Amino acid sequence: MYSKQFYSPFLIAAIFFISSCATVKKVTQPSADITNIKFLGQYEIPYNLQYKNTTIGGLSGIDYDAKNNIYYMISDDRSDKNPARFYAAKIYLHDKGIDSVVFTDVKNMLQPDGKVYPNNKQNRFLTPDPEAMRYNPASKTLVWTSEGERIVNEKDTVLENPSIINISPVGKYIDSFALPANLFMHPSEKGPRKNSVLEGISFADNYKTIFVSVEEPLYEDGPQADVTEKNAFIRINRFDVATKKNTAQYAYKLSPVAYAAVPETAFKINGVPDILSLGNNKLLVIERSFSTGRLPCTIRIFIADLTGATDISNIELNNNNNFVPATKKLLLNMDDLGIYTDNVEGVTFGPVLPNGHKTLLFIADNNFNALEKAQVFLFEITE
Repeated sequence: MYSKQFYSPFLIAAIFFISSCATVKKVTQPSADITNIKFLGQYEIPYNLQYKNTTIGGLSGIDYDAKNNIYYMISDDRSDKNPARFYAAKIYLHDKGIDSVVFTDVKNMLQPDGKVYPNNKQNRFLTPDPEAMRYNPASKTLVWTSEGERIVNEKDTVLENPSIINISPVGKYIDSFALPANLFMHPSEKGPRKNSVLEGISFADNYKTIFVSVEEPLYEDGPQADVTEKNAFIRINRFDVATKKNTAQYAYKLSPVAYAAVPETAFKINGVPDILSLGNNKLLVIERSFSTGRLPCTIRIFIADLTGATDISNIELNNNNNFVPATKKLLLNMDDLGIYTDNVEGVTFGPVLPNGHKTLLFIADNNFNALEKAQVFLFEITE
């Protein structure tokens, strides 16, 4: 049983105003005008570390929830060892860098029907290829990318489009972004290459915009990077967070592969595994180069500026000089640090140091391989 209560119009208006002010939360996204970054230290996550009946590895993306001091790390396990998942962790720092990384939770990314994702033996057309993840404190949700699949040979054809998916902090599917047509997989050499699609992701404009980068050039945009200079352009896609629609695309030119492969015809690659918005239309861009015959990767960090870059949404770049790419400036080549660097695939802003300086943390994917290392690198930012 309840009783009706009556209020004056003025009291109702006052209550509405107060409650509205209480529910509107302004969230400011981290930014930085970086002039230099200083290496402070690294931490190696043990190989095949077990946590809550899962194998930790393949960590290919990292993001920091500063309010709750939580790091989110996505695994690129294609549901082979365990269903597709992400981890929450605490990273403890000391005066010489990173003291420890302590995992605090693990959640599965779930399909729209609430089920975990299958591996390629269970359903190869629904198997994900997780690569990047970001946390949105404005909506308290996560967004992650999958590279999809492209297998085209005489025996088989598997075409699975990449995806950008919003989920809750417990992994429940919310919705997804609408991909532009040039990110659809094709049986012909058109669109994305296999395993070279949506690797980098970053919110921008106080979480109103999201940038998503393609690791290597689309087929129609020209050749892959090589040890000699090539017009190897990738696309950085801009999306509106509210509408989930692609609003612009920009060209970014890859640097050459750092070292020749041994033998020269063996596998080699240079691509972009992650990006991070710095504000003012600028992005921190990781270029990761690997060549067979050399175990470390060469990790080059650039600052890209999209100001003045052409919107190439409807332009193919191969043999085309009719566009303006993003400008880029080298910030750091990790080879110059004299340390071993593995497959660095993720970057995030970290906590503010006692001296007031901001930090960057990078994470390396060990590919679940005993010869590779899952590393976390800490850098101090100078502005």
